[in-house]
Amino acid sequence: MSTRPTPGDQARLHPRPFHMVGRARGGVTEIARSKVNLHLGVGDARPDGYHELVTVFQSLSLHDQVTITPTPEADGPVSALSVQGPSSHVIPVDGSNLAWQAVEVFAGAAGVPVPPVAVHITKGIPVAGGMAGGSADAAAVLRSMNTLCGAPLTRAQLLDLAAQLGSDVPFCLLEGHALARGRGELLQPLPTRPRLHFALAFHRRGLSTPKVFAQLDDMRAAGTAPAAGPPDALLAAGSPEEVAPLIANDLQAPALALAPHLAATLAVGEEAGALRGFVSGSGPTCAFLCADEAAARRVAHRLHLEKVADDTACAHTVGAAEF
Repeated sequence: MSTRPTPGDQARLHPRPFHMVGRARGGVTEIARSKVNLHLGVGDARPDGYHELVTVFQSLSLHDQVTITPTPEADGPVSALSVQGPSSHVIPVDGSNLAWQAVEVFAGAAGVPVPPVAVHITKGIPVAGGMAGGSADAAAVLRSMNTLCGAPLTRAQLLDLAAQLGSDVPFCLLEGHALARGRGELLQPLPTRPRLHFALAFHRRGLSTPKVFAQLDDMRAAGTAPAAGPPDALLAAGSPEEVAPLIANDLQAPALALAPHLAATLAVGEEAGALRGFVSGSGPTCAFLCADEAAARRVAHRLHLEKVADDTACAHTVGAAEF
């Protein structure tokens, strides 16, 4: 068990406020931010297999780093994909990876010559943790490719490509704070909140998002699943004390049913002083809203001492991407 860099540590590593860290040897490096859902209301399943959602997305400072580097030649748009960091050995490095697919859809839509590229991802976001790590990487690839090729696509065109890749990718492209509907792709950007601080508890054994949704459907059929109300009050809340009681996630009950040990994680975090503990998205990551950065550090330390998570970190809310 280990404790990840704090928000202050990450700020020292990446001091610039911009998401594009830089260009070196013709390449582009971007930051891919994690997200939490401060509200996640799940409706009925649609004919296409997706569920109708009403969700409030919020980007966090915890991030991956994605580097795109042109290469002399390749059989396709991607010459190589490499990943390093926690649990990187379980991440596919072929066409099944969303980052690889992002290069392909960009190359097909750019309308300009697109060089083959090597993609390198340094992971900071947990794998299969409910924090949109794969979606964030794909979104960072789209921004990077557009920069690399001289910005041939508009913001709206990039959002269309993002929606083709996955439900969370459009928000991960924009980042910041947003209300989303549909399957998550219909976005209404929201004003930047006052900074909120979180402790995060990670579990190496991931949860399958389709299985969590299926469990929700089963629980609803049995009448045992609580339902989130509308997010109106949450959208008007400002301080962490106002936000905490309004956090809601329809996927939390099914996630706890599939991974009962998460209940102990949530209990320890709240006993340690968190204002609210909740499962992030479909889990298994647990997020704890805290009063301030010092409180988040204390909660993360307690989670570490009690051994109710495989890893812990602190993070804070961040604004929208600039591209």
